[in-house]
Amino acid sequence: MTRQIRLNAFDMNCVAHQSPGLWRHPDDESWNYNTLDYWVELAKLLERGRFDGLFIADVLGTYDVYSQTDEAAIRQGAQIPVNDPLLLVSAMAHATENLGFGITTGTGFEHPYPFARRVSTLDHLTRGRIGWNVVTGYLPAAARNMGDDRLLDHDARYDHADEYLTVLYKLWEGSWEDDAVRRDRESGVFADPAKVHHIGHRGEHFTVPGIHLAEPSTQRTPVIYQAGASTRGSRFAAENAEAIFVAAPTKTILRDVVAKTRDALVAAGRGPYDARIYTLATVITDGTPEAAREKAAQYRRFASDEGSLVFMSGWMGIDLSRYSLDDPIGAVESNAIQSAVAAFSQADEDGRAWRVRDVAAWGGIGGMGPVLIGSGDEVAETLIDWVDDTDVDGFNLAYAVTPGSFRDVVEHVVPALDARGAYQSGYQPGSLRNKLFGRGDRLPDNHRGATFRVGGSASTIDDSARRVEAGV
Repeated sequence: MTRQIRLNAFDMNCVAHQSPGLWRHPDDESWNYNTLDYWVELAKLLERGRFDGLFIADVLGTYDVYSQTDEAAIRQGAQIPVNDPLLLVSAMAHATENLGFGITTGTGFEHPYPFARRVSTLDHLTRGRIGWNVVTGYLPAAARNMGDDRLLDHDARYDHADEYLTVLYKLWEGSWEDDAVRRDRESGVFADPAKVHHIGHRGEHFTVPGIHLAEPSTQRTPVIYQAGASTRGSRFAAENAEAIFVAAPTKTILRDVVAKTRDALVAAGRGPYDARIYTLATVITDGTPEAAREKAAQYRRFASDEGSLVFMSGWMGIDLSRYSLDDPIGAVESNAIQSAVAAFSQADEDGRAWRVRDVAAWGGIGGMGPVLIGSGDEVAETLIDWVDDTDVDGFNLAYAVTPGSFRDVVEHVVPALDARGAYQSGYQPGSLRNKLFGRGDRLPDNHRGATFRVGGSASTIDDSARRVEAGV
């Protein structure tokens, strides 16, 4: 039986998300990013194509590793200016019925207590279609502008995120019991105080003694997305994530990444398929192979090498302006995205060392993932081949131009996948979690967050915290 391929759309509330320079193309509409019409129409398009969701990336800072300044990023529109991703969701959810929304925020720059309420609010308003992409932050500029002189070391950021998630799980899963809200008009009791618990959290980074401000939403905990691929990031993802995003330039590298990710899930006490794994890719397609290749050639004429190196410097933690275009990337220790360095150190299957100019050309369209070019039938066969050969679940699709790249996938690739029985014919009912796994709205019992439910094995909820907070 043909395995069904899953698709996400990858976008950001900015221009030049992962294809620097393509904002200049006459078909690109990313400059409309600051209008609701753009996002609502995109959401409706993706739902028509039966995408799992729209994954909205974010950064809270500028790319200023390249040349040690943000001037090139500003000049290229390289994820700057950039607006908040969360505020887009309500309008898109109102215009759709099934599309999921994965929003990105960092654990390093906002206290978990107000964030927990914001996510619960969105889960209520979307009827359970919210996912949260957990990022620890990798841009030094973000740390500086939040008052920190330096970014925490890579692994320390994940240690901090562990406690951040602990606080959130206690609030989402353990504060309100399922039947706490009574809405009893006869007695005048809206909610039973005995079933609403103060979480009493006191840790190394956070003190949160009180209750969650929002009543339980459809999912309680949003679907957790994560993209960490370092050893520490992979462990964090295995313990928390239900959708894991990876990026690999070749099938050989991807096969190894997926296998290690499945092994990490098992090591964390979960099943190897308890998280959906999506790999980054960009599809350029049209009605014929020739038209698709001409379109790709046209797009490449608009790509910006400088913009690409701005992104790559930020992702790799290396100022690539210091190198000649013919210098090899080599093995580099990075405090940014360690998987980016590793991927380009082994990207050429013929063993040729990648040079700086190769990285610039590669990142000109779609970022760190491969660019798949061809007719709808050709791309469909390629996607099926990648899934069969690597055990990945699906693809996180970046764009060359927006919404054109997504429209092309919906019009050319989705019908080709349908014809091969390799794509979902419709959505599962209910929440995003149920649409992805068909196992209900709530976290499964073997998930780390489930242990923080009232009475769970990791729950530290103590109603004496209620009296302590009240000063009794």
